[in-house]
Amino acid sequence: MKFAGGFSIGQFIPGESFVHSLDPRCKIAAAFVLLGGLFASSSPPDFIPWILCLAACSRASRIRFSSVLRSGRPVLFLIVFTVALNLFWTPGREIFRLGFLRVTQEGLAAALSMGLRLYLLVMFAAMLMMTTSPMSFSDGLERLMSPLRRLRFPVSEMAMMMTIALRFIPTLFEETDRILKAQISRGADFESGGILKRTRAFIPVLVPLFVLVFARAENLATAMESRCYVPGAPRTRLNPLEWSRRDTAALVCSAVFVIFSLLWNRHAAAAISSFVTWPV
Repeated sequence: MKFAGGFSIGQFIPGESFVHSLDPRCKIAAAFVLLGGLFASSSPPDFIPWILCLAACSRASRIRFSSVLRSGRPVLFLIVFTVALNLFWTPGREIFRLGFLRVTQEGLAAALSMGLRLYLLVMFAAMLMMTTSPMSFSDGLERLMSPLRRLRFPVSEMAMMMTIALRFIPTLFEETDRILKAQISRGADFESGGILKRTRAFIPVLVPLFVLVFARAENLATAMESRCYVPGAPRTRLNPLEWSRRDTAALVCSAVFVIFSLLWNRHAAAAISSFVTWPV
């Protein structure tokens, strides 16, 4: 039984590609620009440029596109659930009926659009984490939020909390996979029976998982205290961040692509939708 297909959200894949070499502040800012522009897409043809953009980012980072797609498996159930809600409960022109469930043309378009949007949001976020180490992400996030210090916002503490949380995501999946395999080797059955039976079968997994999580958290706190970590205290960096021209060029390209996607939504996607009768 494979838990996450070998990849999980938040996993960093070391490399020497162009995307890996970018300043973490540039990648975080570009990710926010792209994720913000993604919400402007409302019909299935609108997402064609975004899929091509994701493939181009995968190519530039030298990470297999299939690996990027597999990283979204942990949230696949949420995406399928959202698609089903939009597919069967959106009013409009009926296409066909499955018992008491009614599939409409507007529901089909809304389901595809919502599913693609959610999946692409996860994929672009996964690309950011795959090409940015946890420490670089923390440094870049702290520098981006540094103006908030004037408002007495705990920037350093927030950046550290987010870094630890992201770092623990792949660890949590690994520990869960290990416990599942150990319980299966002892004869546990997680796939047969009703929902209540399968839920009760996961209790022997959740209990040791919570114990391991609290143990790791305690070990991390002890390690930070032994290294005299003081929240908010000024500290030096071994590799200070340096903004270069290619970072500026990458950020500008992200903004230009968002503008292009908006133009695509207004003209090209509308023309495609008229042929396949998608509601725009």
